[in-house]
Amino acid sequence: MTLPKIVSPEEWQTARDTLLVKEKELTKAQDALAAERRGLPMVRFDAKYEFDTPAGPKSLLDLFEGHRQLIVYHFMLHPGDEVGCPGCSLVVDNIGHLAHLHARDVTLTVVAPATLAEIERYKARMGWTVPWVSAHGSEFTADSGVGGGFGISVFLRDGDDVFRTYFTTGRGGDQLVGTLRYLDLTPFGRQEDWEENSPGTDAPSSWWRRHNEY
Repeated sequence: MTLPKIVSPEEWQTARDTLLVKEKELTKAQDALAAERRGLPMVRFDAKYEFDTPAGPKSLLDLFEGHRQLIVYHFMLHPGDEVGCPGCSLVVDNIGHLAHLHARDVTLTVVAPATLAEIERYKARMGWTVPWVSAHGSEFTADSGVGGGFGISVFLRDGDDVFRTYFTTGRGGDQLVGTLRYLDLTPFGRQEDWEENSPGTDAPSSWWRRHNEY
C-alpha cells in the first residue's frame, strides 16, 4: 500500500475539515436510522422460555432483572463444542461495564444453545464475567430465527408481557464491536480485502482469533 501523502499542517487541516463535513452528514444519517429503528413495530414473545443459569432456572421475563429493556446476544456455542465462535468471542470481549446500560433501564445477557456446564467452562477459559445463560432444551434460539448462527435481539417488557423490537445478524453485529470502530480510524483500517485505501488481503473477519490465540 502507498502510504498517505505528506503535506503541510495547513493542507492537512483543509483535508480534515472536508472529511469532517462528510462525517457529520453520516452522524446525522445514523441518528435518523436509529430513530427509525426505535419506531419499528414489535412482536409478542413467549415470556415463559426456560433458561438454565448459575442461579437456577429463569424465564425470559427474569432475564430483564427488573429493567424494561433487554439486549440478548445469541452466541455460537452449541452442545458438544469445545470452544466458542471466534467472532462471537470478539463481540463479548468488547462488551463494556453493564452499569452504563442499567442506568438507561437496559440489561444485557449472552445466550447460547450449549449446556450451562459447557458455557461456564468456556466462560472461565476466556475470563469473562458477563451474564450468560443456556437455552439448551428450549425453542428460544430457533424461535429467534438464529438457527446455527449468531444474532442480536432486543426485547421490551410491558408489565409481564415481552415483545421483540429488533433483530440483526451478519454485518449488523459490527455495531457492537468497538475494536472494529477503532481500526476504522487508522490508516490501514481492518486490513481486509474489501476495503479501499487499505493494504489488507484478508477475507472479512478471517483474522479474528480468541484473545489468547493471537
